[in-house]
Amino acid sequence: MLKTVFFDLDGTLLPMDQEEFIRQYLACLTSAMEPEGYDPETLGKAVWTGTKAMVCNDGSKTNEAVFWESFSRSLGRNAREEEQTFLRFYQGPFQQLRAVCGYNPAAASAVREIRNLGLNTVLATNPLFPAVATQSRVRWAGLEPEDFAWITTYENSRYCKPNPDYYRGILDKLNLKPGECLMVGNDVQEDGAAAKLGMPVFLLTDCLIQRGGNADPSWPQGSFPELLGWIRSELGV
Repeated sequence: MLKTVFFDLDGTLLPMDQEEFIRQYLACLTSAMEPEGYDPETLGKAVWTGTKAMVCNDGSKTNEAVFWESFSRSLGRNAREEEQTFLRFYQGPFQQLRAVCGYNPAAASAVREIRNLGLNTVLATNPLFPAVATQSRVRWAGLEPEDFAWITTYENSRYCKPNPDYYRGILDKLNLKPGECLMVGNDVQEDGAAAKLGMPVFLLTDCLIQRGGNADPSWPQGSFPELLGWIRSELGV
């Protein structure tokens, strides 16, 4: 019996061209941090190095710890001492990036309808950002953090997509079985990795990403009306 629906964020609940968002994000970050003494090119490379370290995290530390260690090593300075400066960036200039994203009112409506059907919702976004940034993007999508039973961020996660252990960590945290959950996402590789644990996957096609292969033809797919229809069918309502 379906109990919980996992939602990806970027490209799923929050429409966006992911490559353009990343380009604008790095430009915004490096511009904001240059007056703080950070060379833009060096900072950009260090962010990528820290991000790659999180994606390859073996679970021995949180993504947060892995990022700051790798980031500082790449910069050649203890950037963690200036963490509050970076957090202020997310509270300030980062908010401009809302203009890079789209908005689909059907996304927020679907989350609320699913909750009205008696199901729990989880925000299973790749935990590469701090909570302050993730919560902002949730609000850009027309939702609130309280709309989710759990939100993955770099502070509370030890793996990243497409590692199946990322999904296993959420299941263990919430005491759920894979067959009781549905993963909804737009990225065949990253979101589809949940299927390796036996979790059904619904592929949201509005901002589809297909790296290295097509989706499993058995996966249901479509936009939010099709998602709601599939869920109602599963629940028999």
